[in-house]
Order: sequence, then C-alpha cells, then structure tokens
Amino acid sequence: MLWVQVAIAYVVDLAIGDPRMIPHPVVLIGRFIGYIENRVLARDLSAAQKRAVGALVVGLVVAVSAAITWAIVYLAYTIDHTLGFVVSIWLISTTIATRGLLDSAKAVARALDGGDLKAAKTRVGEIVGRDTKTMKRRDVVRATIESVSENAVDGVIAPLIFAMIGGAPLAMAYKAVNTLDSMLGYKDERYEDFGWAAARFDDVVNYIPARISVVILSFSALLVRRDAIKALKVAVRDGRKHASVNSGYPEAAVAGAMGVRLGGTNYYAGVARKTGFLGDAKGALTQKNINEVAWLVFVASAITVLLGRAAYYVAGLLI
Repeated sequence: MLWVQVAIAYVVDLAIGDPRMIPHPVVLIGRFIGYIENRVLARDLSAAQKRAVGALVVGLVVAVSAAITWAIVYLAYTIDHTLGFVVSIWLISTTIATRGLLDSAKAVARALDGGDLKAAKTRVGEIVGRDTKTMKRRDVVRATIESVSENAVDGVIAPLIFAMIGGAPLAMAYKAVNTLDSMLGYKDERYEDFGWAAARFDDVVNYIPARISVVILSFSALLVRRDAIKALKVAVRDGRKHASVNSGYPEAAVAGAMGVRLGGTNYYAGVARKTGFLGDAKGALTQKNINEVAWLVFVASAITVLLGRAAYYVAGLLI
C-alpha cells in the first residue's frame, strides 16, 4: 500500500536525513536546472521570450523529474517486488525534509544558547535568503521561526500529501517545482521574466497544501498545549498580509499558536522588503521559541502521516 511506503519513508527521513555519501535526487534536479539556465540566459532574449522559455523549462524539468523517477521505480519492481518497494521508499524519503528542517532550527538555537550570535547568523543564513550580517538576536530568532514555519509546508506537509496521492513520481515532481522556484523565482533583473513561470507554478502547487497546513498546525498546537483556536484565527486574519500568497498562512498559524508576532522588514542584498505583521506581540522572541516551533512542526509532520492513513481508510469505505 502506498501509505505504508510514505509512512516508512517518513521514518527513514527522521532516522537518517539526507546522507551526504548518497547522491540526492533534488541536488541532481538542481544541476539540471542550472545547466539549462546557463544556456538559455546566455542568449539575447526579449522579456516575452524569456517568459515563454521559462515556462517551457518548468514543464520540461517537472516532466523529466517525474518520468525518470517513474522509470526507476518501474524498473526496480520489474527486477524484484521487494526492491521496487525499497526504492520507492528511498525516493519518497528524499522529498521529505523533516529531519533537516528540525536539525537546522536546533543548530540556530544551540548557537544562541551558547551566546554565539555570529554562529547563529551563519546557521540561519543556511536556511533563509535574507541578509543576516546586521541581524540582532531577535531578528535571528524571527527569521528561524518564519523559515521553519514556511518550510513546514514545502519541506514536510506538501511532499507527504503528494507522495500519498501519486507515490515517488508525484512527490519528486513537486520537489522539482520547489527547486525551480528556489533557483529561478527571484524578482531581480536576471530572473524577473525567466523565473516568472517557476514562481507562479510554485504558488499554484502550494496553494492548497499551505491552507491545509493551517488546520494541521492548529491541531498540533492543541496537542502540544499551545493556542489552537488563536492559531486558526490569526491564520485567517493575517495569512494574506504576507508578500507570498502561501507562506503567510503557516507562519500566521504558528504566530497565533505561540502567541508571538512575526513579519516586518527584511533585507535582501541590501534592499528592504516589508511584509505585514502576523500575530500579536505578547513577549520578546527567544531561542526557546525556536525549540517550541520545531516541536510543533514535528508533531504536525506526524499528524500529516496519520491523516493520510485516515484518508485512505475513508476512501476504502466509499469505493
């Protein structure tokens, strides 16, 4: 059963994360994108041409990622059913980033606990795209919480959902969309047109998972004795204040659950970007909040897997 594969893959990710000695499919997807990007942008293209080619690149990368994954799984099953089962589990596990996300958050918290702000900035710089050099302690904490909240969707909840729907091929296609957006979805001179399709497609693909995450995070808040009702209320009230059509919802849910305020002004390559405030300021942000949000996201990841099992059960009764 597909859910069993996803559940085991989830446990595999928690247990070993992404071993560096094993080639990671998402890294290979990134290299493929970089190869195409360098050749396309070396040409003298108009803005319209860049948008058209960018859309073709999105379609190509997503289709190739899904097709190769499907072929690998199919070949493995052809050789041996157990081999196919194991290969599917491994491929799905590479699309889930629960372990990596939690480890990154805890690394920032440990640095702050040790009073090493410089190390904390270095660690947070590994998971956010904003400038970190001039960050103060509270800025590091806020950036970490916002990153963990946002990535709870595209690194955990969404890949689990897509894997439960279409197995390794669909989960890998989803990660291809994420990778395209992370590499090309910038609003600068180089990528504004070429990366337009990548950014928009990522918005579309994450639209439903981001909103589902509000329910999951709110229920998780109830289990970890945080404010579940406030999580829902703040997500509904503030979710649309974010610059992203999707990121504001999980961030606002976390802000409501934890009773903190997120959002504000961030700097990217020295340029200030303002976003609306999410949540209500009830107290200063501390590294303790980082550990709390890490625990909240971990519980949310487990709930997502269990909800998948429930969905399969209900579907079985209806079919």
